Amino acid sequence: MSPTATKSTKAPTATGAPTLIGSVRRALGLLQAVAEHGEVTAKRLSRMTDLPLPTTYHLLRTLVHDGYLRHERGAFRLGPAAPTLSGQRDGPGLRLPEWLRLLRDELDAPVYCGVLEGGEVRLVAFADSPERPAAEEWTAFRASAHAHALGQCLLAQLDVPARREYLARRPVTRLTPRTVRDEDALMRRLARVRRGAAVHEVEEYALGTVCAAVPVTVGGAVAAVGFSLPLAEAERLRPTAARLQDRLERALATQSFTVGP
Repeated sequence: MSPTATKSTKAPTATGAPTLIGSVRRALGLLQAVAEHGEVTAKRLSRMTDLPLPTTYHLLRTLVHDGYLRHERGAFRLGPAAPTLSGQRDGPGLRLPEWLRLLRDELDAPVYCGVLEGGEVRLVAFADSPERPAAEEWTAFRASAHAHALGQCLLAQLDVPARREYLARRPVTRLTPRTVRDEDALMRRLARVRRGAAVHEVEEYALGTVCAAVPVTVGGAVAAVGFSLPLAEAERLRPTAARLQDRLERALATQSFTVGP
């Protein structure tokens, strides 16, 4: 931010109090600084924008409350509402990793995007954080689609012969005591999944972890977006999946979602 722009945000009224326009410009200056630098502390933002630290904290609290910023580990970064400033309510123009980070923040969970490509399940991208780490890939993701929600969601989008063909190459194996027991049981489960519905699994891929995924139809791509939670937060699984599905539906309605990075 230029020194001229910084000074202009401090224009006083006749009574010496900051104008309303000045407050707006100072808040936008903070947003701009965070957008340019990624994660920034309040003290650094105060120095960068030449604002008093109490004023900086006051504006930052407001921006966090309204969703334009997110406060984590003592630093501020853009929040889920930031894209709305440019009319990007559901993320149009955002690259996939950026969009997944927004979903991670909104859902308060690590988020994953997977595709079925060339007959194999592939994890395209994911977004996690130190507070919300991704589920450990303790067995190959591509070989365990029958166990995790993202894989089940992808298989549910195939017709029966294509599912059988996939499982002939990647047979069902018991990863945990709760993993589906065999191919026929998995086929019955997939047959019950309604078109476009979310898929949920509890400790089928990894003990202590629950997951859900929602199908994404973009052109001819077979894709899905999912998230994971610790077992202790299993009560959040279905409401969070419903929220994810709503976000995806709105994104697809505005053609704002692309599977590629």
